Amino acid sequence: MTLFLFLGLLLILFLLGVPVAFSLGLTSLAIMLYESGLSLRYEIIAQRMFYGVNNFTLLAVPFFIFAGKLMNTGGITTRIFGFANALVGHWRGGLGHVNVLASIVFAGMSGAAVSDAAGLGIIELKAMRDAGYDNEFSCAITAASSTIGPIIPPSIPMVFYGVVGGVSVGSLFLAGFIPGLIMGLTLMIMVSFYAKKRDYPAGKKATLKEIAIAFREAVLPLLTPVIILGGIYTGAFTPTEASVIAVLYAMLVGVVIYRELPLREIPVILRETMRDTAVMAFVVSCAFVYGWLLVRSGLPAHFAKLMFAITDNPKVFLLIVNVFLLVVGCFMEPVVAILILTPIFSPMLRQLAINPIHFGVVMVLNLMIGLLTPPFGLVLYVMVRIGDISFDRMVKATMPFLIPLLLTLLLITLVPEIVLFLPRWAMR
Repeated sequence: MTLFLFLGLLLILFLLGVPVAFSLGLTSLAIMLYESGLSLRYEIIAQRMFYGVNNFTLLAVPFFIFAGKLMNTGGITTRIFGFANALVGHWRGGLGHVNVLASIVFAGMSGAAVSDAAGLGIIELKAMRDAGYDNEFSCAITAASSTIGPIIPPSIPMVFYGVVGGVSVGSLFLAGFIPGLIMGLTLMIMVSFYAKKRDYPAGKKATLKEIAIAFREAVLPLLTPVIILGGIYTGAFTPTEASVIAVLYAMLVGVVIYRELPLREIPVILRETMRDTAVMAFVVSCAFVYGWLLVRSGLPAHFAKLMFAITDNPKVFLLIVNVFLLVVGCFMEPVVAILILTPIFSPMLRQLAINPIHFGVVMVLNLMIGLLTPPFGLVLYVMVRIGDISFDRMVKATMPFLIPLLLTLLLITLVPEIVLFLPRWAMR
């Protein structure tokens, strides 16, 4: 009965279309009523919900969201695209490569796949269409490259994983850097394949002077990840404080230097950020109640016994978890999946001596791939909205681009040193 309440009831509510936060909250309430009956102390629910969001590290989330929105509005995305175009636009299928490179650069500022798809995506799609690229390819590579955003630091999903799993957010940020670059490289190889097959055009090669001008225009946005990561790893500020620095820097660049972010727009952006943060905070608070009940029930230990009955090999375990998370990603938002599943997996990681930083990057990449898979892939719906393309055509066009992402996932799963090299180097 307990298992049905934890998983069955939650799944039923999801299928009925009940919002995620309410599904988690109602499931938690049903479990507590089943355990305590009418003598349930409702103040415990309120206390646990408050405890879930009463965390200094979580303050980074609204600030990174705010910074991403400011950068999308303040002329920064246009300059990033221009600089990427000057560097690789002359390759065959150049704008596909520009798309990927611009996402790699923007990833160091926003930390969210949806911000990348919705912000850079509009600029990238217009440029690719004007150059004669077909709409399906343009939308597909834009969607696929946006998943790099939460892997290269800063990363909003990694903040949540770090808080729930008790893992250093700074180490997680550093651990995602090399996997993010590998994602970009594999996607660019895929772009080259399509460019040759479909004879996509190559742009005009930029002169050194044009590259220098593009770099000068983009140098301030390019400094954002340097400031964020440099400050964290020199001890100048924490990841949470880095998110505030990112906001102040985005406002300085957009309002004072570029003057493309009108002051009247800031309250609008702030209101959107507050709305998004409120929704996320409600989900987090309900998920913490659910997670607390889950751990208290002993179900994670039960799942661990079942898993160990199948294998006690760390690599086989990770491969099985990959398949599981890829399925979960089709039906659940990344943050919700992280909040629910991290308490289940954490005890198993300790028993199998799997580094939680390595697992965190693997988990986040799995769930980012889920943003590209039906039926609930959020990035797919963003591209349908901004790309003037039907959902079924979008899904069909995106499927081939899952291949490089899955290969990257397999590589970092089987070779943990790819993920752990930079965190270990920084801790020497």
